[in-house]
Amino acid sequence: MKLHELKPNIKKSRIRRGQGDGSGRGTFSGRGCKGQNSRAGGGVRKGFEGGQTPLIQRMPKQRGFNNPNKIEAQVINLEVLEENFKDSDKVNFETLLAKKLINKNNTKVKILGEGELTKKLELTDLLVSKAAQKAVEKAGGKVA
Repeated sequence: MKLHELKPNIKKSRIRRGQGDGSGRGTFSGRGCKGQNSRAGGGVRKGFEGGQTPLIQRMPKQRGFNNPNKIEAQVINLEVLEENFKDSDKVNFETLLAKKLINKNNTKVKILGEGELTKKLELTDLLVSKAAQKAVEKAGGKVA
């Protein structure tokens, strides 16, 4: 498109229904004769099935509640700590963030016990599973 090809935006006039018989859209104004849909404000809501129990009500319900404020913990296994940390390192939220093992948007981090740990690590301010805690203490580290 070039500058000389631009044209003004032509606004289409809306159809004015019900402006008398001479307009071609008079008398019933395209609404039929009588009935619920011919009236002003008439009609039925979405999903209405003429008084029959609607499909949405006939479907089985999913019970329960989803908490919109729930914060799920980010999960890290022992094998990841084994690969990324040296012997006698401190493991906390900041060190995990610095090594890009977790995202910043979630403050809860949980250490799980999958994999083997041979290094002495000091875990602070983290959620730790029982299996992971046993493995850390067995390797000579500690969980605070």
